[in-house]
Amino acid sequence: MELKLKPREDCFYDAVSLGEIMLRLDPGEGRIRTTREFKVWEGGGEYNVVRGLRKCFGLKTVVLTAFADNEVGRLLEDFICQGGVDTSFIYWKKTDGIGRICRNGLNFTERGYGVRGAVGCSDRANTAISQAKPEDFDLETLFGKLGVRWLHTGGIYAALSEQSCETIVEVIKTAKKYGTVVSYDLNYRPSMWSAIGGLEKCREVNREIAKYVDVMIGNEEDFTACLGFEIEGNDEGLTKLNLDGYKKMLAKAMETYPNFKVAATTLREVKSASVNDWSAICYCDGEIYQSREYKGLEILDRVGGGDSFASGLIYGLMTTGDPEQAVNYGAAHGALAMTTPGDTSMASKKEVEALMGGGSARVKR
Repeated sequence: MELKLKPREDCFYDAVSLGEIMLRLDPGEGRIRTTREFKVWEGGGEYNVVRGLRKCFGLKTVVLTAFADNEVGRLLEDFICQGGVDTSFIYWKKTDGIGRICRNGLNFTERGYGVRGAVGCSDRANTAISQAKPEDFDLETLFGKLGVRWLHTGGIYAALSEQSCETIVEVIKTAKKYGTVVSYDLNYRPSMWSAIGGLEKCREVNREIAKYVDVMIGNEEDFTACLGFEIEGNDEGLTKLNLDGYKKMLAKAMETYPNFKVAATTLREVKSASVNDWSAICYCDGEIYQSREYKGLEILDRVGGGDSFASGLIYGLMTTGDPEQAVNYGAAHGALAMTTPGDTSMASKKEVEALMGGGSARVKR
């Protein structure tokens, strides 16, 4: 594998994420529309990855994000501190009392159960991070002076605004200038892109970003919508997994973007909101590697499962250099993350490795 990581001793941080971190309001077993109370968590597609790298896998991580400087922003900072992620590079933006200048994002999410699917309702317009410019972050100090081995970002942040489309490219370019490996999760959200140009804008932005990415992550819809690559011969869906079709799609992506060293995707078949079949594949050096399959995986909260896959994959690539090991770290970590509430993983590395090795859910005393 051609992935070249900077030596750990030359870098202050193992990994950094760039993206929005929202306050998640969770009605537990109830519904958003009828609840009288919420439990709060922090969460964000990009942040969840470095939080998992820190809390589960023990790496030193930091976030590039922005908050409105008010009590909600400080609550989010406190959550991040509890997760062990460094907050030194958060950009604090002045705001007024009602969010006209900027605000912090909210994400209402109910988990779903059985025949009732999970539901998300975001309130994230005009957030501080959607307005953040490259000069709002001290990128030269972060990537040049301190050093970072890995940057993770994604399509959710890119879709926030016209400004975020520009900021993400500049941050990635700075990271690459200093030899930082870049991973990107396409994470296509049509509702988010609709306000800034729809599918056409999505492809324009993601095709530009893809030129600088080393590890590209996304499901079949992501690769098709964001980059225009179709999978062949998979009309039956994941009930009959067409690995050859996936291999051809990922091979075409890597041929188009020779800078890709690894391309990976999760594979999920939804039996119900509570039961999924779950696995993952990655493509590297002309070979496709499939993880262990988790048939009939019982889901408590599916939000963040893909992000925890990404953090396990990244950890495996960083520490073993073995794509087969890495995709299994990712699939096991994602599976465990979906057994607990909230966007972020509560799993330990020991639990991940036990599951990779075929461990069971028997009680441990």
